Amino acid sequence: MKIPVYKSFLAVTAAAMLSACGSTAPRLVSTPIEKIDSIPLKVTDLSEAQLRNWSAADLRYDTIPGMSVNRAYNQIVQNQKGKTVIVGVIDSGVDIEHEDLKNVIWTNPDEVQGNGKDDDKNGYIDDIHGWNFLGDAVEENMEYVRIYRRLKPKYEGKPASAVSTADREEFILYQRAKEEYNKELSETQQNQQQYNQIKEQLTAAHSAVSEELGKEDYTKEELSALQPDNQQMAQYKGMLAQIQNNVNENIPEALEELDDAIEYYQSRLDSHLNLELDGRAIVGDDPYNINDINYGNNEVDGPTPDKEDVKHGTHVAGIIAAQRNNNIGIDGVANNVEIMAIRAVPDGDEYDKDIALAIRYAVDNGAKVINTSFGKYFSANPEWVTDALRYAAENDVLIVNAAGNESIDLDQTSVFPNDQFPEAPEEVSDSFLTVGALNFEYGSELVSGFSNYGRTNVDVFAPGSKIWSTTPNNEYEFLQGTSMAAPAVTGVAAMIRSYYPNLSAAQVKEIIIQSGLSTKTMVMVGEQGESTKNFNELSRSGKMVNLYNALILANQVSRGKTDI
Repeated sequence: MKIPVYKSFLAVTAAAMLSACGSTAPRLVSTPIEKIDSIPLKVTDLSEAQLRNWSAADLRYDTIPGMSVNRAYNQIVQNQKGKTVIVGVIDSGVDIEHEDLKNVIWTNPDEVQGNGKDDDKNGYIDDIHGWNFLGDAVEENMEYVRIYRRLKPKYEGKPASAVSTADREEFILYQRAKEEYNKELSETQQNQQQYNQIKEQLTAAHSAVSEELGKEDYTKEELSALQPDNQQMAQYKGMLAQIQNNVNENIPEALEELDDAIEYYQSRLDSHLNLELDGRAIVGDDPYNINDINYGNNEVDGPTPDKEDVKHGTHVAGIIAAQRNNNIGIDGVANNVEIMAIRAVPDGDEYDKDIALAIRYAVDNGAKVINTSFGKYFSANPEWVTDALRYAAENDVLIVNAAGNESIDLDQTSVFPNDQFPEAPEEVSDSFLTVGALNFEYGSELVSGFSNYGRTNVDVFAPGSKIWSTTPNNEYEFLQGTSMAAPAVTGVAAMIRSYYPNLSAAQVKEIIIQSGLSTKTMVMVGEQGESTKNFNELSRSGKMVNLYNALILANQVSRGKTDI
């Protein structure tokens, strides 16, 4: 659920401190929720250093809506030692050799590396750091494309009256998939055409103005001072000024963004929407047979030499557990964590079988928290994943899930995976936590424009806009999405499970929900802020996740001083 930025062009706690660990310390008081709205808005832009670490900030002291991570470590955690927690990251894969991750990667203690045997008898040969359920596959269709292609021979041209009662539900799924495919194909083709036209016009304008000014990296001021000597140059100046004001002051960088956009939509046509693509063929299994499990390999960092296909999973892993205090890169939310890398999310929609088996793999191999930063709106075999969610709950494993990035109300639209749906609101699991995304601007723009929401189907919100974290080959990058918000909360969950291991997954979920900060602020929702809603109506809790408060409440619950 990573967010492309291309649309901008088209839109020109009181308790003793960790008593479970035997320490004593001054009295700690959680941030009072009722006083949050009295905090003044931050009126200055964040510095680069603040932006890179904003999710760790404290709303009360920094006026930045982070999770109070730094405050939690400085005032609560300090030098206390917790229990190591295994966190399963089901994603595109992880660069396990990254300088800021290599020391926090899980190693299977019961497997002998490279001997070609299933030493621990778990069904996976040489699964040293996790498992790759995708094998060498990278590009994939969207689920609705796969459904449409698979059912087309059976239903194409057939009227509803000719469909048997037994096939009626499948026929309706086919019709929905076909409609979605046609809509997305048309929109993608139109967007690509628009961007190509914009690039052609912008290139011509930039070339002419660059020649006139004698430089390509001209500023707003320099462009403003230009005196056009003809109508064409005046039009060029107007267009460039719009780009500088609304997209990027540096026109060469804006042109690079346009190229990225064009490439993005072309890749959508080549893979996500390509009816001729069979991305699964290289894997060699039957993705529609849950009993066909002898597939994949142990290459959790993916099949491509440049590791570009594991950027998303690497970024997610860094948010959770990039090694703290090593003077390298970033500090992840959680210490005492080992990342179990499970590759099951391709460039396209994931298969239900892979996700179901990935969840079960993580549970069976010791994970106590699982991060699922992915999702889709069509599912061929949702029951397999639902059964896996129940399995996780039965085995005391918490799953932290990304809400999605389409700016929609999940109480009205089904998304997969999920533990409840609009038509079946009763939860199938008490250890499944869904997270929406926050922006770094406290106030009306608090909720990320792209974030999904839902008074019933989203539980909490956490930082998800412009998050700095690890990317392959010892690099770091800003990415955004509820994909980034979920791992932030996974880090909080891991901290609670580390320092208070007597608490159940369901208790950890409720602690995270109840200890958050709320606000009565009216916030804009939707990519263009087209509507406003009260923040506390956008999720079940109406709260922002807060590590400081969560650790204090966890302490109280752990000592039996309060119930949740």
